[in-house]
Amino acid sequence: MKLRFEKEFVLSLEKKIQFIALDNPSAAKAFQKGILKSCQTLLEMPYKCRQSIYHDDKTIRDLIYKGYTIVYAIEEEFISVLALIHQELYHPKGA
Repeated sequence: MKLRFEKEFVLSLEKKIQFIALDNPSAAKAFQKGILKSCQTLLEMPYKCRQSIYHDDKTIRDLIYKGYTIVYAIEEEFISVLALIHQELYHPKGA
């Protein structure tokens, strides 16, 4: 099995890395390295992460990395990394 990074994921990751690099280039490199390393671990245990909350399909999963969701699909010969999503959590005042 191999990893395949889809265009949407690559573009999202590049955009995020460029944004982080404006403040701290070394943090941007560390973020990129950490995400790619986390994706590599999927080759050992593709089903270790939860079923995606964005899709009703057991082969589409969500890997969480530092507040980001990496959506990936488990296929015959590939693990396709589909998207990088960051949702700011809303915390009401006093909650």
